[in-house]
Amino acid sequence: MSEDASVVGPAEDGTISPSVGLSVIHLFAKPTLVYEADEFIAAVKEAEAQGVQVVCISMLGHKADVAIMALTKDWRLLRKFQTALQHAGLDIIDSYVSMTEVSEYAVGMPEAMLTPRLYPQLPPEGKLAWCFYPMSKSRVKDANWFTLPYDRRKELMHEHGTSGRKFAGRVIQIVTGSTGVDDFEWGVTLFANRPDDLKEVVYTMRFDEASAVYAEFGTFYAGTVTDVSELAQLI
Repeated sequence: MSEDASVVGPAEDGTISPSVGLSVIHLFAKPTLVYEADEFIAAVKEAEAQGVQVVCISMLGHKADVAIMALTKDWRLLRKFQTALQHAGLDIIDSYVSMTEVSEYAVGMPEAMLTPRLYPQLPPEGKLAWCFYPMSKSRVKDANWFTLPYDRRKELMHEHGTSGRKFAGRVIQIVTGSTGVDDFEWGVTLFANRPDDLKEVVYTMRFDEASAVYAEFGTFYAGTVTDVSELAQLI
């Protein structure tokens, strides 16, 4: 956060944006009886023309038919996009609000490693298997993450990161912060080469102490990154 971010209001241009990084929304939807494929496509194209990154996902299972991940600076653009999708006849049945961030445990890392976390370019090429889940650190007795000393938390997160780096080239992980803006503390979005890469990376990292002892998970959503023109007709 910038030095004076806590004492200033909206930007002079009227945007509502984080001081650094991007605003992110995950929308999960099903078509209604008044759904219009052309309007869905138009909503995505208009948002992209305004600088919003949009990732469309064809969902598997009963939880939703469509997932849309959108990233941009301004919350108002995300709200405008959400409204356009609703006007296209999509019923938003679940959502998640977050922001890109750099972990407090990443202090001192090279700028070249931090920038992709704050300003990712999505979707990554060739990685069509997709999943999203929210998570928090536990506060239960004898497993309260927030009572651990900082150095111990940093050590555990370093171990967790080491496990994740074993999947370099196979899985891209986007961790966004949601403390204060949604029910959990982080949203985790995974892009992978194959569906079993998603299963393996989550399974492997759950054995790390940071996850096995201190993590609490929400609902998992999974699907396939799909061009909006194809997805609009598919549903």
